[in-house]
Amino acid sequence: MTDVDDGIDTALRDRLIVATLAHTPFDGWSQAALRAGARDIDIAEDVAQAAFPHGTRDMIRHFSRWADRCMVAGLEAADLEDMRIRDRVAIAVELRLEALEPHKEAVRRGLSWLAMPQNAVLGARLLYRTVDDIWYAVGDRSADFSFYTKRGLLAGVVGSTTLFWLDDDSEGGTETSDFLDRRIADVMRISSVRRRTEDLKMKTPNPLRILRDVARKRYGGQALRGGSHSG
Repeated sequence: MTDVDDGIDTALRDRLIVATLAHTPFDGWSQAALRAGARDIDIAEDVAQAAFPHGTRDMIRHFSRWADRCMVAGLEAADLEDMRIRDRVAIAVELRLEALEPHKEAVRRGLSWLAMPQNAVLGARLLYRTVDDIWYAVGDRSADFSFYTKRGLLAGVVGSTTLFWLDDDSEGGTETSDFLDRRIADVMRISSVRRRTEDLKMKTPNPLRILRDVARKRYGGQALRGGSHSG
């Protein structure tokens, strides 16, 4: 699913979403919240509805993408050059949560909506877009199998950290930062084990290939063609 492309300016949708966020704790991700937000910034109701023609689905999708863009903008303004990849990833997740901090109840309600079976596909797509933006913004340009592995592992980090953050009332969100660091450390350990396993596989002879070579030397092509040998 792509972002809505109907000629309506992204900045207008951003304004509407930010205004709507003030009402989602009371009205949820509803048309009532959207109308109230539109009134707050003097935008006509029909314009607001045209901006999000599929209602809740479009609003939550744009909210997620708005948070992603805030995160990417923060990363672009940060000095990442001398940082390790894991530290860049941690900053990315923290920047996204920082953008969402004033809107925890909106996030909670949005995640509850996305958790419904009929909305799960959209939830997965939005999470993928987030982790894809993170890896690209921190400088990862992998195109091999690790491309998908990295995104899958980071999706678990982003998802679990966001859920932890929702209930974190520690000063300055320190408990969330600690939780995030532990999750990233777990991912780095998994990645390290995977690399060592792949290296070992490259260095270890394939037993099936050895057996085929032995059979070829002993029986010629007969064993490989399925012929029987009696001895």
